[in-house]
Amino acid sequence: MTKDKALEELFLAKKPHFDDHDIFMASLAKRLDAVEFIHQHQEATIRRYKMAMIATFVVGIISGAITMAFILSMPADVPLFTFQVQTRYLLWFAENSRLIATIALALVMTFGMMSIISNVQDIMRMRKKITVNI
Repeated sequence: MTKDKALEELFLAKKPHFDDHDIFMASLAKRLDAVEFIHQHQEATIRRYKMAMIATFVVGIISGAITMAFILSMPADVPLFTFQVQTRYLLWFAENSRLIATIALALVMTFGMMSIISNVQDIMRMRKKITVNI
């Protein structure tokens, strides 16, 4: 309790003295310019993120379509790859290579879509945070 009283007395005894208004205004203007620079930098970063996400989405769609067209254009009874060594596991893997490749492609595309959605949500949160801070 005495510490609180001592702090209160210390703060009450201190009277701020502003003697140079021009220096204060110059410092304030400099800080406001710095804040504006940071705001413009964040807006540019968000714009770059959006363009990167659009480019990634387009490349993913094109590469997924090409891969799916390649897999689906091959005859169903021809495996995608074969092994020279005929063990039971490798033979099963070669026989089911189309199904395995399709499943792997679907998993990669699902992961890509989840990443895109997560990044878009992060960008929206960053934009909301920027507008709240200003």
